[in-house]
Amino acid sequence: MDFKDLINQQWTLNTRPDPDVIISNFTYNESPVRAPKKGEVLLKIHYLNLAPVMRMYMMADGGGYSTERILDIGDVIHGRGVAEVMASEHEHYNIGDFVQGQVGWQTYKLSRMTKQEKFRKMTPRKLPIYYGLSALGMTGYSAYCGFVSRGQPKKGDSVLVSGAAGGVGSLVIQIAKAMGCSRVIGIAGGQEKCAIVKRLGADAVIDYKTEKVEKRIEDLLPEGLDVYFDNVGGEILEASLMHLKKGARIVLCGAISEYARKEPFSLKNYGLVRQKGADLRGFFVYNHPHMYEEAETKIAHWIREGQLEALMDIEEGFKNVPQSLIGLYTGTNIGKRIVKVSEGPEINY
Repeated sequence: MDFKDLINQQWTLNTRPDPDVIISNFTYNESPVRAPKKGEVLLKIHYLNLAPVMRMYMMADGGGYSTERILDIGDVIHGRGVAEVMASEHEHYNIGDFVQGQVGWQTYKLSRMTKQEKFRKMTPRKLPIYYGLSALGMTGYSAYCGFVSRGQPKKGDSVLVSGAAGGVGSLVIQIAKAMGCSRVIGIAGGQEKCAIVKRLGADAVIDYKTEKVEKRIEDLLPEGLDVYFDNVGGEILEASLMHLKKGARIVLCGAISEYARKEPFSLKNYGLVRQKGADLRGFFVYNHPHMYEEAETKIAHWIREGQLEALMDIEEGFKNVPQSLIGLYTGTNIGKRIVKVSEGPEINY
């Protein structure tokens, strides 16, 4: 392979969000690509994952979310991607393998495939490789592992899902129906998103932009909810706690409403969890690697059976990555937002 004509494009951290993410937080760089040394592989990145939590990694204190991934000024922006092994001096990886893992915002990466990078070889399933960043990747694992392990759904359960038009929430809606939950309600923002969530199988959808969420939960779930899968936190979490059945399970998967607050939201009615004998359960996908294979197998089956659709928002072009991330905080995405950064046709694997 001739490396002399390969150029790696990167986005690095220029300044920190204060509090919003803006274009000037990023710097664009280019550098030559070299051949891998012994124990390394050269990865060509085809798709990059975008997630609201990336703002936390850019903040000096991790935004109260994580101290492991805090970026220094000048660091390549942290993020997962789907990549192809273009050259290998590593005994466990061959040219043509596809992997998903921590590649960062760049078009090529030399890697020793360390445990810290959380790479996972993709299983050939004759599906587009971008599924590795949605239903067959961490998004799908978050939906399945979070709902199954922490929500512990049973047939006949009533389920409420916030962020229901997002990557994780849209999958939870469909997984709940596939697992026999009898009443599945989504919460989304705007008529277009609500219509999509309804099409995906929700029995009803609450538009938080135009409706009073707490009143609508009461109307739609008069006997209360068994599982609340929370992707947003804040006021919607507080509203959901007003309508718990005894023994309900609340899964804290995401908190996008918190990311731009200067002061954390104060949950005033958490005492209802005690009164109802409910469980408020945190979920972090990296704590559940033992479930990834199960999640991927089940979700791939549901996709092939037509029971599940991976809702994706695919942007084009590496230079558009920062603006695509910024759009997440204003809700411009429908489904899981990823960016295609390589040129050429869609690749199935």
